Amino acid sequence: MASHILIPKHEVMADNEVEELLKKYNVTKDKLPKIYEFDAAISELKPEPKPGDVIKISRKSPTAGSTFYYRVVVLGTILGKGASERTEEEIAEYAEDVEEEEEEINE
Repeated sequence: MASHILIPKHEVMADNEVEELLKKYNVTKDKLPKIYEFDAAISELKPEPKPGDVIKISRKSPTAGSTFYYRVVVLGTILGKGASERTEEEIAEYAEDVEEEEEEINE
């Protein structure tokens, strides 16, 4: 899936590159946008991405040439449970957490 023409290049950043990125933009990892560890775009990357890794996404732009986006890998489950094991209450709580994160980002 990661080699599909519509999926931009994804790569796991080295620790020293992540440090430079965070310093350059004066942010911490928790402020970066998220990508789930099971996302199809990163499923075939080597080394295999793990939670806390930062992914660099290279997109081609007709006006800017190449642009780069960064995502931090997060667990793809709620409270360590798969989708079929979640209760409605856990799903609602998770949705509230996501909404709060989005509000913080938009502030």
